[in-house]
Amino acid sequence: MLKLFKLFSNKRLFILLITLVLFIVVMGFSLGTRKSLSWPENFVRDTTGFVQNLFYKPAGFVAGLFEDIGNLKDLAEENERLKIIAAQYTREKAEYNLIKADNEHYKRLWDLTQAQRTKYNYEYHYAQVVSLTTEPSNNSLVIDLGSRDGVKPNMSVISEKGLVGIISQVSNFTSTVKLLTMMDSSDPNSQPPIAATVIGKIDQTFGMVERYDQQTGRLIMTRIDEKDPITEGDTVISSGLGGLYPRGLTIGTVESVEVGEFGLTKTAVIKPAAEYEDWKQLLIVFTPEEPQ
Repeated sequence: MLKLFKLFSNKRLFILLITLVLFIVVMGFSLGTRKSLSWPENFVRDTTGFVQNLFYKPAGFVAGLFEDIGNLKDLAEENERLKIIAAQYTREKAEYNLIKADNEHYKRLWDLTQAQRTKYNYEYHYAQVVSLTTEPSNNSLVIDLGSRDGVKPNMSVISEKGLVGIISQVSNFTSTVKLLTMMDSSDPNSQPPIAATVIGKIDQTFGMVERYDQQTGRLIMTRIDEKDPITEGDTVISSGLGGLYPRGLTIGTVESVEVGEFGLTKTAVIKPAAEYEDWKQLLIVFTPEEPQ
């Protein structure tokens, strides 16, 4: 007992002993099963949560701001890529449509030339249009085939739709095509009239396509016999008579038939089959009588 009192009389040992006992008690209390936290623990937790909330919200806002700025940069880059892709798609679509139109054009020309080769034994040369003149007194165009390619004056030139005109002038590398829109029976410099008939009535119908009406945009076929069965809707073609225009070339469609001069003949108004447009390719007709 005396030793115990001496031990207590030592303040340091006493404080150490008390601290050890409190530590054991606190540990036992903390490790035990509890339904609620003690007030010191609640105080510490609430204080810590409040302080964390003060720092977390501003930090989260700043972090979110930088993240939004980064997203805007990525969005701008993505928009630029999409613009490039859209422009490329538009360009490729235009190229595709152009190639598709060219293929369809060449297919029509091929079908036409194959049918003509089989029926009339004609030869055709593709020609690129170099220039086009649409002056009222000089409706003509220039193509990239000339005398070195076997082209000669008065050869017929067609599109896939029908007769376009005839070769009027030839140089070594190019040729001039006088269009049917220049046809005028009163003009001595005009191309000769076309001896014509209609499909399905070749042995019954005959006339001369002599001029082009500039005001109506129609060809005029004259010298048709009053008993001729030609009628509206007939397809007019060259008959081959006269030797200048090969037979079987499509000229146009009959729009109307009227009584001609002096009431002894008929006159037909023809809508041209070849629409006078911005041609890029045409065909020159080589007949067996006109070897290359």
